[in-house]
Amino acid sequence: DNMSNVIVHSLFTDFDINLFKSGKHYRLYEKLGSHLIEVDGVKGTYFSVWVPSAKSVSVIGNFNGWNVEEHRLNVRWDASGIWEGFIPNVGKGEVYKYKIQSNNNDIWTEKADPFARFCEQPPKTASIVWDADHKWKDKDWMGYRKDKNGLDKPYSVYEVHLGSWKKNAENKFLTYEELAKDLVSYVKKMGYTHIEFMPIMEYPYDPSWGYQLTGYFAPTSRFGTPEEFKLLVDTFHQNDIGVILDWVPSHFPEDVHGLGFFDGSNLYEHPDRRKGYHTDWKSLIFNYGRNEVRAFLISNALFWLDQFHVDGLRVDAVASMLYLDYSREEGEWEPNIYGNNENLEAISFIRELNEAVYLNYDGVQTIAEESTAFSGVSRPVEHGGLGFGMKWMMGWMHDTLEFFKKEPIYRRHHQNDLTFSMTYAFTEHFMLPFSHDEVVYGKQSLVYRMPGDEWQRFANLRLLFGYMFTHPGTKLMF
Repeated sequence: DNMSNVIVHSLFTDFDINLFKSGKHYRLYEKLGSHLIEVDGVKGTYFSVWVPSAKSVSVIGNFNGWNVEEHRLNVRWDASGIWEGFIPNVGKGEVYKYKIQSNNNDIWTEKADPFARFCEQPPKTASIVWDADHKWKDKDWMGYRKDKNGLDKPYSVYEVHLGSWKKNAENKFLTYEELAKDLVSYVKKMGYTHIEFMPIMEYPYDPSWGYQLTGYFAPTSRFGTPEEFKLLVDTFHQNDIGVILDWVPSHFPEDVHGLGFFDGSNLYEHPDRRKGYHTDWKSLIFNYGRNEVRAFLISNALFWLDQFHVDGLRVDAVASMLYLDYSREEGEWEPNIYGNNENLEAISFIRELNEAVYLNYDGVQTIAEESTAFSGVSRPVEHGGLGFGMKWMMGWMHDTLEFFKKEPIYRRHHQNDLTFSMTYAFTEHFMLPFSHDEVVYGKQSLVYRMPGDEWQRFANLRLLFGYMFTHPGTKLMF
């Protein structure tokens, strides 16, 4: 039975492997994961996965009854930790996982593909062999987007959570295709220049905002297929609206099918819990000092810019990456070699990420959600900065809302809440955010945070928006 054999095959050159080991391979999605190809005239799927601590790796799925014996991958002999092989007659739409037996105490893990392009709809957790064919029609936008997307251009960004923005008559999610009609026309009518999606990469928990990712290379299947998500981006571009994605390189969840303890070792996460675990979020933190992990993350950032024509990435929770003592008590963190609290590995990763993005793509931006006074967040790397295009101005948001919620008669005693921002408004390229963080966690929508009766609340809100749009910085609203 030819289904039971795995044919020795590779998409990797020696050069690929050298780049991967040195953390400089930024297109890993072209090699790792599952790829529909033809070998010697036979159609099938090539699988490859990075599991350096494995003693055996099988592809399991419906096509072999989830039997670990049937399709064992071959290990490469170059110490890359990559296991690979071609399985004939496995086609598009096949559901699969990797079953991994570890060298560490023979631990078994069963994992989704870190490079899967499509996932089963949660709560199911398997990966799906897929290619997302889409004929792009946004050539005009891609040609002139650097004129629309520059730091000196107007930005009015609508931040949206696809899971809750609007439901259909049956109270179900709108699909990517439905959103390409409803959401695009709404954003256009409201005069926004950009849309920012809260994470659309696959995440496990329906009611969440989506910041715990399990499928970094897969648009969530809740709303449709990857090519339907391409259609949504394409439709925005044809309407002259830029697309920004939230991206989460700061942490990932401990779900059993996810990246954690992947091959029975701390593969993606830092092995020291003081650097590898977030008590706040009960999540794991990437090991930014490990070359292959840096290559995974930078490849992921470029993947969305390359395959999905995305115009910007808003990087979540940057402060949690920069500081070793972020949300940690005395004794729960260890200073760096200089004796201070900066995470040097994370800082060098961020710089490399931003250099890679700006070098490879014209007219895109990276935006840091960063809440501290860390200096040079949006200064270019060659001038000693972190290299982001913009940084969220969290202090402005906080001070402005503090000022506006007071009855007008008291405001004159608090003018400094308004004037203070001008003392630092030009130290970074700031984005002014009235983000989803301001309406959740028991907070209310902006109009209900204004003082007075209904008429006064709306008048205050108009004033607030007028002030926001005349204040230096790009604008974002949820």
